[in-house]
Amino acid sequence: MSIPYAACCQVDNPNPGHRDEMARNTSAMLAQLERAVVGYRPFHDIRLVVFPEFAHAAPIHPTAEEIAEKLAVEIPNPHTERLEAAAREHGVWIQSGSFLEVDPKYPDAVFNTTVLIGPDGIASKYRKVNPWIPWEVHASPCDIPGYEEELFPVVETDIGRLGVATCYDWLFPEVTRELTLAGAEVLIRISAYMDPWGSTPPTDWWTVVNRCRALENMATVVACNQGASAAHYPPFSWPGSSMIVDLDGRIVSQARPGPGEAVVVGPIGIDALREERSRRSGHAMPLHLRPEAYPRARGGGLEPGPTAADRSIEGLEGRIRRSVDRRGW
Repeated sequence: MSIPYAACCQVDNPNPGHRDEMARNTSAMLAQLERAVVGYRPFHDIRLVVFPEFAHAAPIHPTAEEIAEKLAVEIPNPHTERLEAAAREHGVWIQSGSFLEVDPKYPDAVFNTTVLIGPDGIASKYRKVNPWIPWEVHASPCDIPGYEEELFPVVETDIGRLGVATCYDWLFPEVTRELTLAGAEVLIRISAYMDPWGSTPPTDWWTVVNRCRALENMATVVACNQGASAAHYPPFSWPGSSMIVDLDGRIVSQARPGPGEAVVVGPIGIDALREERSRRSGHAMPLHLRPEAYPRARGGGLEPGPTAADRSIEGLEGRIRRSVDRRGW
């Protein structure tokens, strides 16, 4: 049986100002997927294709209300249907770029959402738990009273157990640890991580965090970052550098630093990962946990979710300030 490979499809597409313009980006993504899966077929069996955060649309409007009015979509939608057709045609799993999502069950919220799509359709939905505040005004599921859906879904597939988290989520080790403890073997990162926190020292957070999350969880990391030029997603520039990392934190493959479209492929290596997880007694951090040692992790931090009126940059700044006061920083 051939070794399954992943492909990070790093994009450089104009950001739509309205949902009516999103089809253009979806078409570009599908063309890139086709090139990756078919082009590498003589060399590798591409079974997982990952697109970056905001591949469909970025939250360029200043309020959640305006995002909901102009850019947000329900899931499923015509874009997920096109990705489903590609997954069936090529026999691949696709981690979509993120959507700005509205859901009638939560009428006051806009989520930053990605879906895992397989040959049989949508397999899971992940809503970003840690928006990049204060600039991202869409909601965390944790801000929704009575929210009972799984925060960190893990999907059993024929290429391993897959879990995903989005961009800023990865600055919180608890997120990927939760996925790992739920059984994830491949940790997928969809990201729109901007300069100067890319892959260039001294603030090469993108590289450091991806490698650290791989080794501390004994997991393969497939991390796809935005390659948008500053003209496409102002005001930031985007460093790309999408990468695949093995369970020991070694970079298997990586795009060059800087904006631009790129395809990065590398092995997932599930059989080898399972063998290492089963035999290791040293550096097996998920097995060595002592959760009772960390009671302070259950308190402090950001206060409980705001009202709809507080889902603004000003409201989020206030929440952060109150957290500073409680911490005494």
